[in-house]
Amino acid sequence: MGKDYYRILGIQKGCSDEDIKKAYRKQALKWHPDKNKSPSAEDKFKEIAEAYEVLSDPKKREIYDQLGEEGLKGGSGGPNGPGGNFHYTFHGDPHATFAAFFGGSNPFEMFFGRRMPGCRDEEDMEVDSDPFGSFTAFTMNGFPRDRHPSSVQHRCKQDPPIIHDLKVSLEDIYSGCTKRMKISRRRLNPDGRTVRMEDKILTIEIKKGWKEGTKITFPKEGDETPNTIPADIVFVIKDKPHNRFKRDGSNIICPVQVSLREALCGCSVTVPTIEGKGLSITLHEVVKPGMRRRLVGYGLPLPKSSEQRGDLIVEFEVKFPESLSASTKEILKRHLPVV
Repeated sequence: MGKDYYRILGIQKGCSDEDIKKAYRKQALKWHPDKNKSPSAEDKFKEIAEAYEVLSDPKKREIYDQLGEEGLKGGSGGPNGPGGNFHYTFHGDPHATFAAFFGGSNPFEMFFGRRMPGCRDEEDMEVDSDPFGSFTAFTMNGFPRDRHPSSVQHRCKQDPPIIHDLKVSLEDIYSGCTKRMKISRRRLNPDGRTVRMEDKILTIEIKKGWKEGTKITFPKEGDETPNTIPADIVFVIKDKPHNRFKRDGSNIICPVQVSLREALCGCSVTVPTIEGKGLSITLHEVVKPGMRRRLVGYGLPLPKSSEQRGDLIVEFEVKFPESLSASTKEILKRHLPVV
């Protein structure tokens, strides 16, 4: 049973975008670990951030409403269904979500005399009485509390997504694998103005049978700046060239070369498979250049049903001799039919 994001935020399915924002404000302020000292606060805070990341995005919400958490994260569903090639992975940093929503990496400065650049107005928040009652009532970083800040800041805009190609071998697509990508990005310091460089490892679970072009999105993992929301980082699956096989969807094409004599007289050939085995096939008919033989069930796993597989397509190449002796030509003239 997957997570119930609506229950986590305390809202009903079918609620408006504004209801989702209000619910996130309320729950995030209530469960922020800097305020809530219960042992479960950190996990609850992370759950709330993930729920908001999904429900505030129309595409993720549509997929989640129809397929649930498993469908959203695993890309299940029909080939033309809402899941498509979309695969969501929560970036794992609820504080980044909080900072992006409220406009700064220090969640409390907006309630004091110093405002974060680009932050939302206090009246736009739904707060249970005094959300920061457990903090020092008079100062924060040496600045007095001001419950009615006068300046009105504009809302942040998100930077365009940063797209990277992720080359994956056919063997990895066949068996599935885990890729870890190291990124370096700018993070805002607590003062909300200066930045520092920070490295992070993003973990990508490559599912069996994923097609080229499949996108894996890590929301808001790009550079932080005072006046923008960090960009999403998107990895796009690309097939790594193979020395033996070519890919055609879930099918694998394997070129096999035979001599002219073998093509005319018949022969047996051993065809390699993606799992490292060899299949022997016998040819009795005349093999023409480009002729194909289909071996059912020896291709790649299907992306929506990994227990099923595509086919291995053997594509024959006929190797012609560079030259023939005069006597050989005479023999061929006598015995080969004139078409």
